[in-house]
Amino acid sequence: MGFDKCLLCSGEMIPKNADIFDTRFGIDYSYGVAGCPSCHSEQTIPLPLPEELVTLYQNHYNFGGEKGTRYTRFRHQFLTSMFYRFWMAMDGDISFHGIKGSGRLLDIGCNEGRGLGIYQKNGFYAEGLEVNQAAADVARAQGFTVYAEPLEKFQPKAFYDVAVLSNVLEHSLNPKDLLHHVRRILTPTGQIWISCPNNRSWIRTFFGRYWINWHMPFHVIHFSEEALRSALETSGFKAIQIGQETPALWVAHSVIARLFAQRGKPTRQLRSPLLVAFLILGIRFSLFPWLWLGNRLGRGDCLVAVGRNEPI
Repeated sequence: MGFDKCLLCSGEMIPKNADIFDTRFGIDYSYGVAGCPSCHSEQTIPLPLPEELVTLYQNHYNFGGEKGTRYTRFRHQFLTSMFYRFWMAMDGDISFHGIKGSGRLLDIGCNEGRGLGIYQKNGFYAEGLEVNQAAADVARAQGFTVYAEPLEKFQPKAFYDVAVLSNVLEHSLNPKDLLHHVRRILTPTGQIWISCPNNRSWIRTFFGRYWINWHMPFHVIHFSEEALRSALETSGFKAIQIGQETPALWVAHSVIARLFAQRGKPTRQLRSPLLVAFLILGIRFSLFPWLWLGNRLGRGDCLVAVGRNEPI
């Protein structure tokens, strides 16, 4: 698969960044980024083949059966604490965990179900979609309804009022098709909630190749606000609202990558609860004015979008 055509608008791609390597799992390969002047998106080059991504996800990504570690215990205690809601109000809510409502909600890419319990507590009837069978099994063991199949093959028994893609859309080799299928499973006025990294982030400029959200090769598309809005509008969504947040966790991970990441070696410090917590607190309170200003100037690290379905 080449990089001459944009996955969003089919425009001509121009190579921009080179020699970017995986700073998380130690995948020993260099990647680059090409930009589209037409829609202001970027994409990873070379684009991984679908079968390559399947192998990479199975071997490296997200849920690999980790449980009972200090990191997972700390994460669970934090997400289920009252402090978490206070923290979201201060640091930003990029997973839509602070929204209360009702109706049927589908968390696409729900992993082992960390968010499903939160959505249910907020009033939604929450279900998940997760192609990683091991992660789906863990979520089901907690009592959640999780479907382990690709979205394009998913046939729900009833339409959903909300579809959540929290750090999911940027992983897609065919984002237009993914958004089409999201609309297919939504009610006529259902909502889509999306969060994804911002390719105009000042954090990216500051950290260069060590920016944690390059996330090569799993992040296929690198969205600007204009590109995300255009993709949603082209797919038939309306009433689109896009904000920006800069989570202290993301900045902390970029700091850790800059200090410790080595090509071809896993960055184990990313899973150190004490180090991560120390950096998060320091960054949130010492850099607050800069993080706030970056968000207001369109240079935040994360795009947070909400759109409404338009009847097909």
